[in-house]
Amino acid sequence: MKNLVHSSSFNPFLSQDRNFTQFPQNPHQFHALYLKTGTLNHPSLSSRLLSLYTDPKINDLNNALYLFDELQRPTLLSWNLIIKCCVQNHRSNDAIALFSRMVLHGVVPDGFTLPCVIKGCARLNAVHEGKQVHGLALKIGFGSDKFVQSSLVSMYAKWGEMGVAKEVFDKMEDKDLVSLNSLIDGYARNGDVEFAMKLFDEMSERDEFTWSALVDGLCKCGKIEAAREVFDQMPSKSLVSFNAMINGYMKCGKVHLANQLFSRMPVRSLISWNSMIAGFELNGQYFEALELFDALLEEGLMPSNVTILSALTAVSSLAVLSNGRWIHSFMVKHGFELDGVLGTSLITMYSKCGSMESAMKVFEAIPNKKLGHWTAIIVGLGMHGLADQALELFHEMRRIGMKPHDITFIGVLNACSHAGLVEEGSRIFHMMIDEYKIKPTVEHYGCYVDILCRAGHLEQAKKIIESMPMKPNKVIWMSLLGGSRNHGNLEIGEYAAHNLIEADPDFAGCYTVLSNMYAAAGKWDKVSQVREMMKKRGVSKDAGCSFIEHKGQLHKFIVGDRSHSQSEDIYAKLKEMREKLKQAGHVPDTSQVLLNIEGEKEKESELENHSERLAISFGLINMEGTTPIRIIKNLRVCNDCHQVTKLLSVIYDREIVVRDNSRFHHFKNGSCSCNDFW
Repeated sequence: MKNLVHSSSFNPFLSQDRNFTQFPQNPHQFHALYLKTGTLNHPSLSSRLLSLYTDPKINDLNNALYLFDELQRPTLLSWNLIIKCCVQNHRSNDAIALFSRMVLHGVVPDGFTLPCVIKGCARLNAVHEGKQVHGLALKIGFGSDKFVQSSLVSMYAKWGEMGVAKEVFDKMEDKDLVSLNSLIDGYARNGDVEFAMKLFDEMSERDEFTWSALVDGLCKCGKIEAAREVFDQMPSKSLVSFNAMINGYMKCGKVHLANQLFSRMPVRSLISWNSMIAGFELNGQYFEALELFDALLEEGLMPSNVTILSALTAVSSLAVLSNGRWIHSFMVKHGFELDGVLGTSLITMYSKCGSMESAMKVFEAIPNKKLGHWTAIIVGLGMHGLADQALELFHEMRRIGMKPHDITFIGVLNACSHAGLVEEGSRIFHMMIDEYKIKPTVEHYGCYVDILCRAGHLEQAKKIIESMPMKPNKVIWMSLLGGSRNHGNLEIGEYAAHNLIEADPDFAGCYTVLSNMYAAAGKWDKVSQVREMMKKRGVSKDAGCSFIEHKGQLHKFIVGDRSHSQSEDIYAKLKEMREKLKQAGHVPDTSQVLLNIEGEKEKESELENHSERLAISFGLINMEGTTPIRIIKNLRVCNDCHQVTKLLSVIYDREIVVRDNSRFHHFKNGSCSCNDFW
């Protein structure tokens, strides 16, 4: 039987006419046969079987790796095949690990091995390993190999080490087009546009990649006008150049020009669609991002992880929960793995859409939880005021040896802030510095100051602010100002307001809070001064805007809005709400109404037409009693609307979830998830 196996008449791999390429659809059958007959380690057979698994038409890397691990003495050809396949499948870490094994086994790489490994090092930005491979190439006599040199030029150019790239290039006897393209791309993307253009102009021969490399490089270093000039001169515009221009336009905010190019494209790749969807999301055009995502699916294209990430981010920004649930179902149906960044994005999406129950289910379903998953759920819980759960998970991740990073601590500190946990928050802030050696950012200081201000430790908060190594931002000064108002400290309030006006003179909220503090202290002359300052500077409050989703559509309301098709019913319900609130003993709190609105009745009328109340009215009319009413608002909820929503949750026996620009508020049975409110 052994002789038969080795005879060319029996084995198609050994036939003289090399006709084994007609069998690529059945490599598993041959694999099973060689395992059964014990001939797997025949060098010729194993190499040819491995070549089938790694053939681009089959590209079965998992079985190729399994086969390779079964080989007792892999040949150089086998090492080359498996390393190349790993790089082609974007598993460069595996390729470099295999190369290390190969060298340790005493197998000397050749001119086929080295370019693949160098390419893998370039992709991973593995500078140390790449330079080691370069040194090895010189040591074993491949320093002058054309393909090795070309790969080295490309690698150093991608790292921005243009001096080394040029040095290798200058030593090349045969300066091929590929190396020249790499140099042009490298110089352009690293900002040396003049030298890139000089090389381009000196070239006697240019191919499609030359033009595309220059366009791409110019776009990546922000030279979008120069990129467009080159793009317009291209004799034949490639898919890569179109994609590069679209990316460039999106990154500099010229969405309409990106859209024009996308519409002109004769052929679009998935990268083209991804660039547009991600670009819309980057520029805050979330509706357009989701519309294009739907169009991609209608075209019959299968989205990639990148596509799904952009769509989920757009959903998170709009808080359209039904769209998020649909995308989640699509991911499950088509086998998208949640072990990586998709799981993190899904947790974040549910958190920002107000469904922590769903976020927790996703988190618990991930078998191999990474730091990103832990951080996402902790940040979400903190955002929703669920401090106990956030702290429990934080301590659990530490117990299992997971090391938190700076964003994890922002989530935990935020949770402590909303729950009023001063001692715990202070302990965690100093744990971050002392135990984990993380340098606090302005966001960390902001959370810590907020914790102290909410608890009335204003002097301590002031000292922290004054000792910060960076300039405090608007959020920090507003925390100190709000805390001063709540705890009646006019002196620190004036200090905070002065610094806040200096940081952002057009921020209307500062003037309103300061005026209220003066009014409470009976300093009416100061109230008049603040009013005059506002008028002189033309300060006005941003228009309040609230969104509510119903049956897959997002309904938008602004203060006093009467443009909605159900406007008559909405205002009738508002009148009913007002009467029921009055019966429940509600007295409007007009303290946060802008100073330019005079008269108590006018102020009360302004409050009654706040955008979130219109959204609540719409929700009460259109949504079943068991369905939570979920609202997203662009500004912070005012004191009066906060109290009103508490009462409405009792009056109508409804759960109401409001996401404002600060946090989530879960209203149920007359209470809110936030520990305090100001």
